[in-house]
Amino acid sequence: MIMKKAIHTSGKRKRAIARATLTEGKGMVRFNKLDVNHLHPKHLRLKLLEPLMLVPEYEGKLNVSITVHGGGTSGQIDAARLALGRALVEYAPSTSKLRERFKEYDWGLLTADVRYKEPNKPNDSKARAKRQKSYR
Repeated sequence: MIMKKAIHTSGKRKRAIARATLTEGKGMVRFNKLDVNHLHPKHLRLKLLEPLMLVPEYEGKLNVSITVHGGGTSGQIDAARLALGRALVEYAPSTSKLRERFKEYDWGLLTADVRYKEPNKPNDSKARAKRQKSYR
């Protein structure tokens, strides 16, 4: 497959928004302009790279640049993982079974998790149901 231009995708998780750019290259993966190998802790790095590990046929052939803003560390990794998964599916030829491979492994590689933090209730510091009164 001859790729003429870059593929741009996005992913969201909680308040984090990630934008991934996929181009042909030598296999460099950058997260917020830093090499992904500098990302710590290691389990988050591995979680981010899961979509690439599921497609060994593209190893060393694609450059990935991911920019994330907002949210916390884990939310940013989940948003970046979603953007990367979507970019790989868009890059794959239409005859590829990559979408089904991602669905079997983890549906979260292609679909956003829409759960969100519930806002705090008025006159209370908790987000859940209002407190009961005992009247005693």
